[in-house]
Amino acid sequence: MKNLMEHMGVEPGRLQFSWISSAEATKFVDVVKQVTEKVKELGPNEKFIKKTVKVA
Repeated sequence: MKNLMEHMGVEPGRLQFSWISSAEATKFVDVVKQVTEKVKELGPNEKFIKKTVKVA
């Protein structure tokens, strides 16, 4: 999966898998916070930002 995502232009830090039981609400919150912080650190994915073309 990692190779496919990189091929598509998605950095590895933007994808994470975790096994979390429905009884582990605290763990779910912690994982979501960690992933959110990591993605914010990475900033926008330049490959998926639409670029505007200026017409003279």
